[in-house]
Amino acid sequence: MTTTTTVRDRRTRVAIRADRLFDGVRSIAEPLVLVEDGRIAAVYAGTRATAPPDAELVGLPGATLLPGLVDTHVHLVFDAGPDPVAALAGRDDKAALAAMSGTAAAQLRAGVTTVRDLGDRDYLALRLRGTPGPLPTIVAAGPPITAPGGHCHFLGGPARGVEGVRAAVREHVERGVDVIKVMASGGELTPGSDVTVPQYSPAELRALVDEAHRHGLPVTAHAHATAAIGQAVDAGVDGVEHCTFRTADGVHVPDELVAAILAHRIAVGSTVGVRNPHGRPDDPPRDLQEILAGLGQARGEGPGPPPELVRHLPAILAAHARLCRDGAVMVAGTDAGIAPVKPHGVLPVGLAQLAGLGLGTAGALRAGTSVAAQVCGLGDRKGRVAPGYDADLLAVDGDPVADIGALLRPLRVVVAGRTVFDAAPEVTR
Repeated sequence: MTTTTTVRDRRTRVAIRADRLFDGVRSIAEPLVLVEDGRIAAVYAGTRATAPPDAELVGLPGATLLPGLVDTHVHLVFDAGPDPVAALAGRDDKAALAAMSGTAAAQLRAGVTTVRDLGDRDYLALRLRGTPGPLPTIVAAGPPITAPGGHCHFLGGPARGVEGVRAAVREHVERGVDVIKVMASGGELTPGSDVTVPQYSPAELRALVDEAHRHGLPVTAHAHATAAIGQAVDAGVDGVEHCTFRTADGVHVPDELVAAILAHRIAVGSTVGVRNPHGRPDDPPRDLQEILAGLGQARGEGPGPPPELVRHLPAILAAHARLCRDGAVMVAGTDAGIAPVKPHGVLPVGLAQLAGLGLGTAGALRAGTSVAAQVCGLGDRKGRVAPGYDADLLAVDGDPVADIGALLRPLRVVVAGRTVFDAAPEVTR
């Protein structure tokens, strides 16, 4: 089988037949999906469904058709190299945009047709949207709002004080961002940053959320520290990234904090998606031992995850398994780009790991399609294969409901009705 990357602009209506369809909510046998003018025009089920006479029929035998996947947390500006921060520092904006085009293309090849970029430099993700060539839909936060000298301060966006964070939000609004990202705690990527303590006071976080909501923008908070998670929830954020419940002496998950996350339907961006460098491409690490093995192998090959994070990972994953079991809004925000074990396009691996944490395959597929689209504010046009939705489609070899590893065998990726990646011969009428 040869793999090609191509863009085909089909002027006629196209009817796609596959063995199965996961429409973002449920499975449908023997579907026929009609695409017209970049949108889904109709969805039929059963072998008796026939394509309109003026439509080109494309057959994908053995394949499952899904909505294009949605990664709720990526950094297109980071190249997933051994030192992505230094690599970015060595690029001017023109070079950074060129590199971002490459990272965006890697997302498309994996079937990820929508990304939420939660931290760039100088609003480059917004500029990328205007460049030519096939791109995933980009929901952009711009530089994260962070404390002076705080986590990812090198991306810009420092702010302190109630009026300071309000002004930072207004600047982001003026630049046209889609979401506000705030660093509520320290992070692993920034030396001297402490993941176990908050970066902002409760009053600052409340002011930031109030200002963002006043302008109609959601807020998602990077929060490792249990105290920072609690402050973010109290402030009324719409999402929490990482949510690792870190304290100075380990991982602490207060029952009342879990209850508040559930009650307010706050989206939890689980940082799943760890590539095992020695695993088969179509066999992602799924359980804890395989994830830990992958991390250990990565450390042996160069800069890898901090040992402290690896040490606490079993307790962190147990906390996320509890959230899955209790019915929290869970999505896979991979943090793609920050390390070699977090390459762009790692979302299918992350969804396999989310399934293993308790969502099951169908739940994980929803988390990577319809639920993720809702979290990104695009639930009325992305994440479903249904009439009126954008024709962003992924065809994979096999049935991901039976074996979620099928997500790692993409056959075709379609964006707004155009084929942008093709790894299988098509059968046409």
